[in-house]
Amino acid sequence: MKKVLFIAVVAVASLASCKKDRTCTCTQTVNGVAGTPSVTVYNDAKKGEAKANCVNYTQTQTVGSTTYTAVTTCELK
Repeated sequence: MKKVLFIAVVAVASLASCKKDRTCTCTQTVNGVAGTPSVTVYNDAKKGEAKANCVNYTQTQTVGSTTYTAVTTCELK
């Protein structure tokens, strides 16, 4: 019985959310032209913490009569 309980405790502990290095890769596209991807590494981070910082977003800026739209797409690995 003690062995079963020990194995169950170890199994639950291994399934718990662990901290590890997580990589966020973002690519910014301005008016349809993709730029060079940028990589950010979150050291010893839980998946939820890294996911909160690795987000997609869109920015729009008008200079004179030209409007630029920058779309940043990010992927967490």
